[in-house]
Amino acid sequence: MPGPLQNIRIIEFGSLGPGPFACMMLADNGAEVVRVMRSTPGVMDGYISLEKDALARSRKVVRLDLKKPADVARARELVRKADGIVEGYRPGVMEQVGLGPDVLLADNPKLVYGRMTGWGQDGPYAQSAGHDINYIALSGALHAIGRPGQPPVPPANLVGDFGGGGMMMAFGMVSAILHARSTGQGQVVDCSMVDGSALLMSLLYSAHAMGKWRDEYGVNMVDGGAHFYNCYETADSKYVAVGAIEPQFYDRLRHRLGIADDPAFDNPHDPENWDRLKIRFAEIFKRKTREEWCEIFGYDDSCFSPVLSMREAPHHPHNVDRGTFVDVGGMIQPAPAPRYSVSVNDPPVQTKDDQNDGALLFGP
Repeated sequence: MPGPLQNIRIIEFGSLGPGPFACMMLADNGAEVVRVMRSTPGVMDGYISLEKDALARSRKVVRLDLKKPADVARARELVRKADGIVEGYRPGVMEQVGLGPDVLLADNPKLVYGRMTGWGQDGPYAQSAGHDINYIALSGALHAIGRPGQPPVPPANLVGDFGGGGMMMAFGMVSAILHARSTGQGQVVDCSMVDGSALLMSLLYSAHAMGKWRDEYGVNMVDGGAHFYNCYETADSKYVAVGAIEPQFYDRLRHRLGIADDPAFDNPHDPENWDRLKIRFAEIFKRKTREEWCEIFGYDDSCFSPVLSMREAPHHPHNVDRGTFVDVGGMIQPAPAPRYSVSVNDPPVQTKDDQNDGALLFGP
């Protein structure tokens, strides 16, 4: 069986970050995705290489100049045959070139029109420039990440661009396409990275409301405050991660560390003990190399794992066994996810820029 999104066609108006990530997910899961790109090199073309970009994999490419009426007409023809589009421009840009929702939904009433932005389609910031760090700052997510006494730590662009942006857009597109297929009614999906990253914070906002989460970073159970949920340096200047929250897992961790009978570790969930016990854990883990600790812990219930680099992760036995990474045109990339018991996603393929102007897709 091919991917579960077979027979869904998406037109992607080329952008950076979350839009391509959403369309990668859709393509990974069986959708046909056609990427519309500039006919002349632009900023995006200088930033990425289609053939080396995992976010651009498994696409067809059409080169169009949306400043030309003929190419706008070609784009409209493509969209007439599609289930959805994804665009990542500032609000109003697509309207300026004649490809706004009113026009395209009139052409194709079942169309799902995905709009990927940082701030959303309205609000005081809607027309302002920004990046992942700005969007997650506004949602409260950035304030939850860091070490006491230091500035908040940007989590790369994983929380805004990809978790709160691209994944939310992929979910919204599939949801709205299901609605369109059952009702015949298309609609606009307004996907904002502020909204999405706020949604990712749902558990923390709930815990804060219940008095179980302090509104500061580095002092809570799962943000580096606790000694049993943290990373530690090893003798070879590498790192390991422990996350032994539950008592039975914490007991296993103590056993493997050789401190099962040390009463200093008997009350792990008292925050008053955390700083002192973090120092103790740091001293213990520094006595052996990362590989030595991996041999000691094995694969038991200690909630222990090595902290792997991007070079190392594809070669770890667990990832190799599950095929978590794949070779796409000689480059190692993360494999499509999630997995299904019946549907089997086609392997990702390189996207090649054949400079197609749409003729092969539009016909005469």
